Amino acid sequence: MSMAHHLRPLRDYPAAHFRWQADDDGKVATITLDRPDRKNPLTFDSYAELRDLFRALVYASDIKAIVIGGAGGNFCSGGDVHEIIGPLTRMTTPELLAFTRMTGDLVKAMRHCPQTIVAAVDGVCAGAGAMVALAADFRLGTPAARTAFLFARVGLAGCDMGACTLLPRMIGQGRAAELLYTGRAMTAEEGAAWGFFSRVVASDALAGEARALARSLADGPTFAHAMTKTLLHQEWAMDLDAAIEAEAQAQAICMQTADFRRAFEAFAAKRAPKFEGN
Repeated sequence: MSMAHHLRPLRDYPAAHFRWQADDDGKVATITLDRPDRKNPLTFDSYAELRDLFRALVYASDIKAIVIGGAGGNFCSGGDVHEIIGPLTRMTTPELLAFTRMTGDLVKAMRHCPQTIVAAVDGVCAGAGAMVALAADFRLGTPAARTAFLFARVGLAGCDMGACTLLPRMIGQGRAAELLYTGRAMTAEEGAAWGFFSRVVASDALAGEARALARSLADGPTFAHAMTKTLLHQEWAMDLDAAIEAEAQAQAICMQTADFRRAFEAFAAKRAPKFEGN
């Protein structure tokens, strides 16, 4: 049985706990966390559905890039205080561990899906919401973005959902330590200067800029992009010799794609290449 039999389109994914909208051609899809009255907090159900969706994207035949954002001028306020934080105080240790593993599984699913993910961050981006943004491949912010890894402020460790691995690699060990110990908000200006945000744009331009970035990625050599994403993830645990060998193998595979030939033929003909992701 060919791999194609395991792939299926996801443009009509029946999302129940957030909004999901795919472009007409299905190549770019947008996830919108949509509880604006509460600054878009996550619940047990939305955590699980996001995890399941990103896992399913491994087998998507149509979606090539994802935008994730929030409704009403905020990204995500983290775990819902009433629907998550309160119940956690009454759980047993095995139940708590099942929950913390599930939240970590969301980050793992985001890092392992082949699609590039663009986080569109406006306003409040806190706790688990900050981790979702951090797990994306790109982050665009606005001047109003306030990103806080505020676990310490609710009496918890800063090592949540991969924070102690992902954040130091993104902004540096010292800056990450300050944010994780204090729980203070990183300003948009700091986020841009430290490399957390690719760039900062006006709030009214955020959605359009994020979709334009996702579209440019989706129209690019998406098989090769997926390989880049895989190697960016895997090489953390490699020494330089192993990394160079892994990249040699990855590039040799990419050199067998039709997109590589298309790029050469377009260059020779002095026209822009049209990539198809194969």
